Amino acid sequence: MTTTKSPEATESRILVRGIHLDLTPALHQAAREKAEHLLSHADRIDRVRIDLELDKTRNSPSRFIAKGRLEISGPDLQARVESEDAYKSLDLLVAKLDELLRRRHQKRINTRNDVRGKSPEVLHGDK
Repeated sequence: MTTTKSPEATESRILVRGIHLDLTPALHQAAREKAEHLLSHADRIDRVRIDLELDKTRNSPSRFIAKGRLEISGPDLQARVESEDAYKSLDLLVAKLDELLRRRHQKRINTRNDVRGKSPEVLHGDK
């Protein structure tokens, strides 16, 4: 059963902010679209938080750091990536968070279907 969520409900579940930089409307929109992509994979995600940070240290070129946090039931999933381009950082972050979601889901399935932890009665149907 799929439920259709209103755009207002989706908007309230996505937090995007810039640290040491002003987000352009295009960059803000790109981050929101990437977050909506993550929300479409799993209905149990309560909130997606994306922070884009500009790191300008004296002797190094400017680096964009993207941090993401998925608030879900159980431990939250967090990731951090950096690159020389803000959009590339966003793409890498979403790919990393997507992989974390995939691993978490597969681990839950494997744990649920693992026969080693079940009693012999459950396995053979004995009463």
